[in-house]
Amino acid sequence: MKTVTMHKAKTHLSQLIAEAEAGEEVVITRDHVPAVRLVPVGESKPVRQFGALKGQVQVTAAFFEPLPEDELAGWEG
Repeated sequence: MKTVTMHKAKTHLSQLIAEAEAGEEVVITRDHVPAVRLVPVGESKPVRQFGALKGQVQVTAAFFEPLPEDELAGWEG
């Protein structure tokens, strides 16, 4: 991750954009506090599609049975 000041970002914006497009994370700070992160526009989280695993995953009846006490205690903390 590359961190630059606001002043340096203003001066070298084209270079920083090229670095972000190449995959490097660029964080711009204001008064030593992170303010923004440069990322390429094409980077987006994939949209979840309901039913995408239909026919690929099987759930047996055991899935719906209660958990043993020791395992249940581990989940509940």
